[in-house]
Amino acid sequence: MLVTGIRQAEEQGDIRAAVAARLRLPVELISGVQVVRESLDARGRRPCRVLNLRVELESGEEALLRSPPPGVRRFTERDAQRAGLAGAWKVQRLRWPRALQPLVVGAGPAGIFAALRMAEAGAAPVLLERGEPVEERRSAVARFLSHGELDPESNVVFGEGGAGTFSDGKLYTRLRDGRVGYVLQRLVQAGADPSILSRAHPHLGTDRLRQVLLALRERLLSLGVTLRFSCRVVELLHDGQRCSGLRLADGERVRGHPIVLATGQAARDSVECYLAAGLRAELRPVAIGVRIEHPRRQIDQARHGAWASAHPAASYRLVAPRSQQGRQAYTFCMCPGGLVIPASERSGAVVVNGMSSSQRASRWSNAALVVPVGPADYGGLDVMAGFRFREAIEQRAWKLGGGEFRAPAQRVSDLLEGRASSSLPRTSHPLGVAPCDLRQLLPEAVVEAMIRAIRAFQEKIPGFGGEQAVLIAPETRTASPVRFLRDGHRRALGLEAVYPVGEGLGWGGGIVSAAVDGVKTAEAVIAAHAPEAVSASSP
Repeated sequence: MLVTGIRQAEEQGDIRAAVAARLRLPVELISGVQVVRESLDARGRRPCRVLNLRVELESGEEALLRSPPPGVRRFTERDAQRAGLAGAWKVQRLRWPRALQPLVVGAGPAGIFAALRMAEAGAAPVLLERGEPVEERRSAVARFLSHGELDPESNVVFGEGGAGTFSDGKLYTRLRDGRVGYVLQRLVQAGADPSILSRAHPHLGTDRLRQVLLALRERLLSLGVTLRFSCRVVELLHDGQRCSGLRLADGERVRGHPIVLATGQAARDSVECYLAAGLRAELRPVAIGVRIEHPRRQIDQARHGAWASAHPAASYRLVAPRSQQGRQAYTFCMCPGGLVIPASERSGAVVVNGMSSSQRASRWSNAALVVPVGPADYGGLDVMAGFRFREAIEQRAWKLGGGEFRAPAQRVSDLLEGRASSSLPRTSHPLGVAPCDLRQLLPEAVVEAMIRAIRAFQEKIPGFGGEQAVLIAPETRTASPVRFLRDGHRRALGLEAVYPVGEGLGWGGGIVSAAVDGVKTAEAVIAAHAPEAVSASSP
């Protein structure tokens, strides 16, 4: 059975006693307890663990479940899948038709997990990535963060693992799909800490995520996946109706089908390539704004109070009241004990993002503070209008920052007082910041919504708008401004044998959600070709 919401102070011992009290049974009847979900409630009081538990009884379980106490129900197969428990995600292996050669474009979470799921089922897909393997990519990113030397094809957003490789490594998702457990289980098998299976807000950190990627690569290779790096796709080959392969930047033609497109949202050239081939897409609203950075100690004390020093860096998630104009600012992608980093893939434009290591040991904490925008703000209704809108902001940011990837920034106190910043405290941004007035960068409606939000958030986090709080801009990559349309079988509209997936093509919002989208699409590919396959042994 599943028992939810068991509260336990950290210094307390036996969980079984708390379960027995909830079930009103003798402790001796409880034969097994397994944590399937764990969170920490430390909101200004003595920290308390909140647990969801899989509980086994020596006897009487069926009778208890006929009239269960509050927070108690039957533990289902779906619960096992969502928890990523061993044995819950065995995959049937099939013999695929020899003529079938799946191609996957993009080695971010969606592409990696689409290739992995198909390979576990017996396919031998080719996975193509425009950037470099994570080892070489790490060196390229280090040169960029230290000296501003940008490689346009291997950077913070392009390369093995996608943009998430150099981020916070957060695995939290609101999805209630059992495939979340599949993704987390495979990450654990690749070396991730098993605690990600039970934590309410699991986190890897960019340092550990890079090691996991190496193990995932080895797993893909062992299953027969062909990985090709530094391969930029410039054309979809087709006869007007059906896609049959790809053309690479060096002129090589790679034949195969079906084709899973899993490129990231920074790849505007890929979007234009897909549109030129006839794929249909629509404009999509996004959210833009800044990264708001505070001294980590300030946030920790505001969230954990007297117990701040006894706990990891504190997190928050805040949503402001909706304005009369319908704008509702909120925080997103919070990086406790993290850094604000430049996330540009080209010169002449500035973009920022959050990143942290597994230890979350930086002296700062930051989060995206963003405001929804949509087609009415873009200045056009064609499908590329959202890209032009955010690129105009990123190019203005380059000029305001003075070039060299310096980010424009403003003290929160100066923004609230309506004045440009003339000086800034030290920040985590490795390539420097330049004081500015953010009204010169962001739309007026976005700035006003941020101001309202900051004033509201100060009531929840003392000092949120204080002298040491800095707004570093711009945060423009919360989501893709386009969504490629697909049918009920996840196939692209406009061209056969193509499957658009993941965050970059409008079907995800983070590492896990993009990975789940890749898994579901792989399952759709498997189902479409299962009639031609002969069942074989399970792995």
